[in-house]
Amino acid sequence: MSMQQVIDEVQGLDGALVVLPGPGDGTPELAWGDAFFYYAPDGRMPQHTQPYGTIVTKDYPDDAASDLDADGRWRVNVHVDRAAFVELTGEESRHLERPRDFTATDVVNPHPVYAVLGWVSVVVPGERTMPTVLALLRSAHDAARARAERRSGT
Repeated sequence: MSMQQVIDEVQGLDGALVVLPGPGDGTPELAWGDAFFYYAPDGRMPQHTQPYGTIVTKDYPDDAASDLDADGRWRVNVHVDRAAFVELTGEESRHLERPRDFTATDVVNPHPVYAVLGWVSVVVPGERTMPTVLALLRSAHDAARARAERRSGT
């Protein structure tokens, strides 16, 4: 499955907003080509909410462990709850001890930078991990919707 297919799957979720930064839209050039997933049924980017998932297509200054600058590499990142994090990684997000190969493809790993906040990642999801990635994105979307509904009192 391609990066575009992941984006299309998320766009198909009720109330999903996929932000695709690019030239001329006022976003930082560093974010161009990446994707940010929000629950936003009104179609407007939430002002005080982090995305529940992202796709990054390049190394960032503080996040180069996945070697995303190499051709054909991209990474899906998803915020998960504590139980899912442990189930997927075998460790608590705040107590990671096992060494990881963050360059490995088609493997669920703790996020190289934001694991402590409950994020997992997959570099170039493939046949082994794509069903998990899509299920995690749906679950993260549902959790974001529940948070939004609690905040609005609906």
